[in-house]
Amino acid sequence: MNTGRQGRRFVALCGGVGGAKLAFGLARVLGPDQLLVVVNTGDDFEHLGLPICPDLDTVLYTLAGQNNPALGWGRADESWTAYKEMQRLGGADWFQLGDKDIGLHLARRHLFDSGKTLSAVMKVLAERLGVTTPIVPMSDEPVRTMVHTDQGKLAFQEYFVGHKCAPAVRAIEFAGAANATPSPDFAAALGDPDLAGFIICPSNPFLSIDPILAIPGVRHALSRTNAPVVAVTPLIGGQAVKGPAAKILQELELPVTPMSVAARYDGFLDGFILDRRDAELSGAFPASVRVGVEQTLMVSDDDKTALADAAIAFVRRIRKGASPS
Repeated sequence: MNTGRQGRRFVALCGGVGGAKLAFGLARVLGPDQLLVVVNTGDDFEHLGLPICPDLDTVLYTLAGQNNPALGWGRADESWTAYKEMQRLGGADWFQLGDKDIGLHLARRHLFDSGKTLSAVMKVLAERLGVTTPIVPMSDEPVRTMVHTDQGKLAFQEYFVGHKCAPAVRAIEFAGAANATPSPDFAAALGDPDLAGFIICPSNPFLSIDPILAIPGVRHALSRTNAPVVAVTPLIGGQAVKGPAAKILQELELPVTPMSVAARYDGFLDGFILDRRDAELSGAFPASVRVGVEQTLMVSDDDKTALADAAIAFVRRIRKGASPS
């Protein structure tokens, strides 16, 4: 069990939609100096000459209050003039981009061309969208998720969007991870002795969290940190709230249970938050992992805030060495 002094700052590790929801709640509860959101970049790719960062942008739009809840991705009040014209002219239309989204990607391209790192680019974009909570990539070096399936090796977006997650997953690799380093703010947080805790958001453990953990030194740092590391379940009643997490567990011949998710974080996990509907599983975790039970389905903004409050309180109870209730 991790021990240490009470810290002020929390670090959230997250992917796209599910992670962004909890990040939104955490940002409502914590001040900008109390939270760092570290986001998966394994999904990033270039499309039509534009640098696309799906998870970073989902978190950015969500914290800015500009996300599209109906689609689960992209911007609110979006228009599609450019995309429809591209379709009419026979362009590559398998990946949908709205006009506002294209504008952001063009701005990112310009910032990259001026010599800025991805961390620096995200800082500029966040400022321009009015987001004060720091949102940083897991790394400034490219790491690309590649999915080995029964239909061959697919780049992540080919698998996720092009094939709609239909191919059976056999293995997942993170190209470039071995040569990547944590982004500067992430690296500083990993070495900060005064952190309050790490919260692993309810994101896909294989596609959103594993890419972060694949960066050399991250797992080791989490195993050595004085701050508690707590994960929030992405599964409720044996199903993923969104995305292919349950499907991938089945295809990799793993039990579709929260315990399988917790096992991905073996060696550094101190606590795990189950959904109330899975409360009977509380006793199935290793003795080294404390278990909390909360309402984890986030539909409203109040749901997101309530879960954030609960996660923070759970981390602090672990910090004090008391048994969670």
